[in-house]
Amino acid sequence: MTKLIDEFRQGWQGNSQPSPLLAIAFALLCLVLATAARYGLAQIRPDVFFTPYFPAVFFATAFGGFRIGIATALASGLLGVVINFSGSNVDSARFALLMIFWAVCGIAIWGVEHYRSLVMQQREVSQRLIEEEQYRKLVVDELQHRLKNKSSTIHAVLHQVLQDRPDVWERIDHRIRALSATDDLIARVDGYGCDIKDLLRSELGPYGHVRFNLNGDQLFLPAKLAVSLALIFHELATNAGKYGAFSSPRGFLQVSWTVADGRLNVIWDETEGPVIETVGEAGFGTKLLKSALRPFDGKTEISYLKTGVHCTMQCQLPSS
Repeated sequence: MTKLIDEFRQGWQGNSQPSPLLAIAFALLCLVLATAARYGLAQIRPDVFFTPYFPAVFFATAFGGFRIGIATALASGLLGVVINFSGSNVDSARFALLMIFWAVCGIAIWGVEHYRSLVMQQREVSQRLIEEEQYRKLVVDELQHRLKNKSSTIHAVLHQVLQDRPDVWERIDHRIRALSATDDLIARVDGYGCDIKDLLRSELGPYGHVRFNLNGDQLFLPAKLAVSLALIFHELATNAGKYGAFSSPRGFLQVSWTVADGRLNVIWDETEGPVIETVGEAGFGTKLLKSALRPFDGKTEISYLKTGVHCTMQCQLPSS
């Protein structure tokens, strides 16, 4: 019984074609119900011969297909002629109504079958798209896995080569790790990019969530821009941990961003950090900060105030 109910539900929803036996049984049920409805109407209007059978033809066609619909229409017409609840004689007018009934049924059956074919095509297209999406996701996951392995291999090779140059390795190590963390973050949103808040939390989280505040609306960053900003945020956070707000017990960081006319404006504002007495020559990190946003028609400006580091970033948001 459960299997029969499940088959009926699948057929009614259009997920599968019901068996011929089930389709015929459903059509017979529709005819019985239509005949009962006709009997009830005959108590009010004895001349109603075919109207109650229209729903029977419609539902039988929708469930079993056009062949079942045609058979139901033919049977309905014969029942309308043969069964007589009013005691009136069968005349030419009833046969004329029969022809009209069959003509209307033919149009209804064509319309329902056309709709069924469209739905079936849409289901096939949807299923194919789902399968293609699953395959694409499988390929992307495999490529992401291989990229992660490549990154780990490169990291290990560089570490091996630079064992005798700890100063160089120290400058490279944390940047490679930052890029790897950003790639993982982007991968979690299917490789298209990530939200700026998630990117900042990923970089600043290790310093304690009570040490910083993020102020701005939700903003999705395309992958290439996310990588560039990740490098900038990592450099700033590293400097804050060594020399700035995060190196002081009372230090605090405020990061805010706005978007105007398609341009992103980010403000990095540190307070309560150690007083910066002197600023050394520009190193690799400073050069990176200055150049990372140039591909996006952007720039980075750093000010060393008494209250702490103040950095403004501006760039054009990519259209896609």
